[in-house]
Amino acid sequence: MDQVVDLNVGGVFYTTAASTLVQAQPSLLADRFSGRLDPLPKDSKGRYFIDRDGVLFRYVLDFLRDGKLSLPESFREKERLRLEAAYYRLDGLTERLREQRPGYITVGYRGTFAFGRDGLSDVNFRKIPRILICGRVALCRDVFGDSLNESRDPDHGDTDRYTARFFLKHTSIEQAFDMLQDQGFYMAGSCGSGTAGGTSAAELKPGVDSEECRWNHYNEFVFVRDS
Repeated sequence: MDQVVDLNVGGVFYTTAASTLVQAQPSLLADRFSGRLDPLPKDSKGRYFIDRDGVLFRYVLDFLRDGKLSLPESFREKERLRLEAAYYRLDGLTERLREQRPGYITVGYRGTFAFGRDGLSDVNFRKIPRILICGRVALCRDVFGDSLNESRDPDHGDTDRYTARFFLKHTSIEQAFDMLQDQGFYMAGSCGSGTAGGTSAAELKPGVDSEECRWNHYNEFVFVRDS
């Protein structure tokens, strides 16, 4: 158990102690390095080879060493790390990944009720051009991951700051709600502006449909996670 072990995880090299790899019982690594399962294959340099994500393995190894999980504030691959934890059968790491900090996120969207014109039957009941996401930067990234578009508010290095300029790459409000629910959020409040029925045609920009503009509305939904 005091043996030094060289690992090749997906092309990324690590050196650790065999006692670290068997620290979590039961787990795939503990079974491999305690002899309960066949040993891992070795690469051309004699390193034990694991065909998994080599970059994310650093967090697996840190957990085995300390029993704790410390992720960067800007970490955006929690779902992939959950897959790694499941592969290595590290129930403790899976539980750490489920721990969630409290906070608020506001979801806003400007939509249009279009009931069809000139007798057309292809009614577009609700058109959403963009879904806005407001809240703490790190929390928004944690919830929405790769579906978050940060082009209007690029990262300035302070991940503990707040923003009201993020938006989603998709326009499905229900999908956004599902993602928030999956992360333990619930809706605490909502408000809507109603339609802009009094908009004058003289105020419209060139190319904007006056009939559609009459039914523009803006809505916000406040979501909270207590723990």
